[in-house]
Amino acid sequence: MELEYKKRWENCLRFIRDNLDKEQYEAWFAPIMVKDYAEGVLTLQVPSAFYAEQLESKYLQLLSVALRREFVGVKRLRYAHNIIEGDADTTVADDSSRSCAASVRQQIPNPFDHQEYAPLDSQLKSTYTFDNYCESSSNKLAYTIASAIANNPKEQTFNPMFIFGPTGVGKTHLIQAVGNRMKEQYPQSRVLYLSARTFESQYTTAVRKNNVNDFIGFYKTIDMLIIDDVQEFAGKTGTQNTFFHIFNYLHNNQKHLILSCDCPPAELDGMEPRLLSRFKWGMTVELSRPDIELRRNVFRQKAREASVNVPEEIINFVAENVKDNVREIEGVFVSLLAYATALNQPFTVELARNVLSNSIRMSKKQISFENIVDAVCSQLSVDTAMLFSKSRKRDVADSRQLIMALAKKHTKMSSTNIGAKLNRDHATVLYACKAIDERISVDKEFRTVVERIEESLRN
Repeated sequence: MELEYKKRWENCLRFIRDNLDKEQYEAWFAPIMVKDYAEGVLTLQVPSAFYAEQLESKYLQLLSVALRREFVGVKRLRYAHNIIEGDADTTVADDSSRSCAASVRQQIPNPFDHQEYAPLDSQLKSTYTFDNYCESSSNKLAYTIASAIANNPKEQTFNPMFIFGPTGVGKTHLIQAVGNRMKEQYPQSRVLYLSARTFESQYTTAVRKNNVNDFIGFYKTIDMLIIDDVQEFAGKTGTQNTFFHIFNYLHNNQKHLILSCDCPPAELDGMEPRLLSRFKWGMTVELSRPDIELRRNVFRQKAREASVNVPEEIINFVAENVKDNVREIEGVFVSLLAYATALNQPFTVELARNVLSNSIRMSKKQISFENIVDAVCSQLSVDTAMLFSKSRKRDVADSRQLIMALAKKHTKMSSTNIGAKLNRDHATVLYACKAIDERISVDKEFRTVVERIEESLRN
């Protein structure tokens, strides 16, 4: 009997693993073992009561779906954990319906007992400097403020600096330029650049290893913390709460925080209000799409770096036709240089036109969440407003699930961000994706509808 329910739990884990990122699965489900299953009550062995709380708050729906698939008739879920880690004699059990408040409190050494810290790799890219950052009217304000911070870090007027703008406008280059200038002027300063996703992964690992205090302690030693793409924090309450405390400590101690995002704080979904208020404390500045002056300057800069002479007529031709972002300009230059070298041809407008036509043909239309909502509602004749309500009517529920699945497939949004858009949680999105895939595989008519919607999105 014991082998049977352990095998069922292994099947549950396989299902969960298929519906989660590897890091999340390793952090929150890999350490769990099934302890007992009797009279409809399943008991899972978890590392601590805190662990059980996190499972209940973040993954209950996904866990419930997995259990119902394998443990038919399960009535109740219980969590068992040790009061003293590693001591099986101190095991206690918590019902999932009760609050698991008695979390284990371990004595962790205070990292502030030692003021000499190990050398820190700033993770900055050395080529991202102010010297090779192209300035124009579209980024002048952001550039000026970033320069002011870098040249006078003791000034707190712009702390924190919150830069927002669409992909490819130079946010990452600019925020790293601040860090590089800081390191140039103050070599002993502890500057750290990382993405919000990396921070989240580190936090998840710290929770799994029960050393969150050490994690927080490390970040409190930083003099300038630069975090890219903070929109990735959306919906991740534990990470946000931890970052909130780190933010407060650094700001109160006049350490600099520089943040980038794809939208202004007011438009961030799934964020704790108290954290959003911190984002607005200093300076919020937008990096707009590059104007033609900036597009020309970027192309000239790439030509100088490659030590090649490009006629102005070609620079103007590219700048007038590539308008979305700086990365596209850089990509066109690299392609143009490769073609000219391979074909042993001079730079000409005709060559630039051929390169540009290839780039345009190869590029894919950017599909947004809003595009998907409009396409699905139009095809299924559903009122858009109903999607964000609590309505469970079949047509509304089907549309909502389809939007989640298409957003997961065609955008770079995380499951958490997709769920937040529709006032649903991360687990609901995972379940919706699974349900849509299964329905497409057996329902030919529905599959045709989905194909029609996807075709409209591509055109």
